[in-house]
Amino acid sequence: MTPAVLNFLRGRRHPALIGVVHLGALPGAPRYGGDLPLVLERAVADALAIAEGGGDAIIVENFGDIPFRRDRVDPETVAAMALATARVQRAVGELAVGVNVLRNDARAALGLCAATGAEFLRVNVHCGAAVADQGLLEGRADETLRERARLGLACAILADVHVKHAEPLAGGTIADAARDALRRGLADGLVVSGAGTGEAADPAALEAVRQACPEAPLLLGSGLSLENAGDYRRLIDAAIVGTSIKLGGRVDRPVDPERVAALCSALAGRP
Repeated sequence: MTPAVLNFLRGRRHPALIGVVHLGALPGAPRYGGDLPLVLERAVADALAIAEGGGDAIIVENFGDIPFRRDRVDPETVAAMALATARVQRAVGELAVGVNVLRNDARAALGLCAATGAEFLRVNVHCGAAVADQGLLEGRADETLRERARLGLACAILADVHVKHAEPLAGGTIADAARDALRRGLADGLVVSGAGTGEAADPAALEAVRQACPEAPLLLGSGLSLENAGDYRRLIDAAIVGTSIKLGGRVDRPVDPERVAALCSALAGRP
């Protein structure tokens, strides 16, 4: 099965904007405040702001759960994310919604797709291994692909290449890593980010991945802004945007629909 979201990415005249719904701390996380309904309310408000601003898709992630679990998250995290994802889906109607379970739980993300119908998932380390603040992150492409098939899902797997907040353990270039993720890990799309949240990616890295894997949808994973959108738009099929769509460009603030609209216009090449 070809994930429908891939056709959506490939059939566009200009890059899509995938807005991030950063969930507040969920049950079990150190910063959880004990009010899950408030977390869900804020998630829906951010999703509606993304839709109002003309965003093309949404990705829901457990951003507030620092420090993150290295791989497998707790059942209460999955349960809370399922509630949040379903609420977001109901709020935004037919807008495509995906999930990212931090730090690297692709299996939980597949479970969310199975339960909610989420159309795509982001995996920070799909192939190989990376050293991060959580320790060693190991890719489980074999498990992820087999579980997706077993569950009969058509969700797209968007795999980071040299993911942010981490250093790849093995040698090789970003082009090598991209080829492995696509052709050996069977990822459906490739994500290239800067060094950290909100940090701009090196255009040369995007160029290298595009040249190495011209058949793959290529997504910018961090750092899009009004100032650099013109530089990136010719290189990518979509941008995953969290920080720049928030009020004042601050990751801890609510989503601002006017900033979403401005970034959508910049990606489309409109003044």
